[in-house]
Amino acid sequence: MISRRKILSTGTAAAAASLLPLPALARKKDPVVFDPVPQEVRIKKDFAPGQILVLPRSYYLYFVTDKRKAIRYGVGVGKAGLEFTGQAVIERKKVWPTWRPTDEMIERDPRAYAKFIDNEYIQPGGPDNPLGARALYLFQNGVDTYFRIHGTNQPQTIGHSVSNGCIRMLNEHVVDLYERVPLGTVVTVL
Repeated sequence: MISRRKILSTGTAAAAASLLPLPALARKKDPVVFDPVPQEVRIKKDFAPGQILVLPRSYYLYFVTDKRKAIRYGVGVGKAGLEFTGQAVIERKKVWPTWRPTDEMIERDPRAYAKFIDNEYIQPGGPDNPLGARALYLFQNGVDTYFRIHGTNQPQTIGHSVSNGCIRMLNEHVVDLYERVPLGTVVTVL
């Protein structure tokens, strides 16, 4: 049996809800849609023009073009525990780079890297190479970190944490970035 109190409380709640603006009823925030296409954007922090900023949690790399302005590219980043953070300098650049996994990569996943076990094989550059069309080599204090900003032959990985620590880009995007950045470019990964 429905009581008078139940009717009054239901009516009061409905009346109160009708006074709220419609967006307040559905206050769910629209999800931010990941867009890997390069575009000019404003940035909050003040980085010097010519620097690169990488925000792995949002899967974006920013090449700073002017005060608080940058070109934003979508990227893929390292799996948890394998990601690079900190500051580095681009000290080498390669077109269609060769590649060999590190010993740590081979040890972590011997099945994936079987053709590299117990030999010195280096995969030649080209469309089948995991480093893609271009590679920017990151150094700290003159020492190679073995982390790279590079292209990929797996475009579906952009926007995900899938690599062994490197920052990967679509091949056409890394070619564009490669042409823009000189040796000595500072890269900050937060």
